Amino acid sequence: MEKRAQEISQEPLLKISNIDVFQGTFKALWDVSLEVKAGEIVGLIGANTSGKSTLLDTVSGLLHPVKGKIEFDGQDISTMDPFRIVELGITQVPEGRGIFPDMSVLDNLIMGSYSKRARSRKKENLENVYQHFPMLETRKKQTAKTLSGGEQQMLVLGRGLMADPKLMLLDEMSLGLAPIIITSLYKALQEIRERGITILFVEQNVRRSLQEADRAYILEVGRITLSGIAEELREEEEVKKAYFGV
Repeated sequence: MEKRAQEISQEPLLKISNIDVFQGTFKALWDVSLEVKAGEIVGLIGANTSGKSTLLDTVSGLLHPVKGKIEFDGQDISTMDPFRIVELGITQVPEGRGIFPDMSVLDNLIMGSYSKRARSRKKENLENVYQHFPMLETRKKQTAKTLSGGEQQMLVLGRGLMADPKLMLLDEMSLGLAPIIITSLYKALQEIRERGITILFVEQNVRRSLQEADRAYILEVGRITLSGIAEELREEEEVKKAYFGV
């Protein structure tokens, strides 16, 4: 933990201040505030329909807050379009993988480098992706639909890296995957962070989230109910009762 703390900036890369967000006529987020510092891995924990994916979509510009503010690297992005947010260095890897099934693995990866920011570093980013996921290089000519579920998840993570992000937003990365695959994906996340990429991830598996994250926020019915250092949250009585059955 001491080594991690030395690598983490004291200034927030992402700062969310008191936002309210609607999904149509339904109010999905209530007065949510959250910070992610450069170099951190931060977990966003909660049950289905708690608002986790809505929060990621709002950071990405797919939704906009009706109240409050979102700042990235000191710039207000609250009302920005998604393509502008990508250019600033935020990449979202959505739940459900979303590969292009009939395209090759390589072409799927290259689709991630469409922004002006990423195009100039396409070759370097591709080499980095292959370092994290060597399987993608050996299977680069295969169609994406022939990959297993875990391999497809590696592919969408690789495609996210091709956007040359400063901040990656990951939605339910481990959903439906075998434990051994989940472990390899989280190992890759730690390696990605070591390259200087900050990570905010959504996860239903609370125990695993609190093992992997530096800090975490717990979201319940659209509100942040608890936050703190992940190691300390594991010992919180409220967390033990609600999520660990203790």
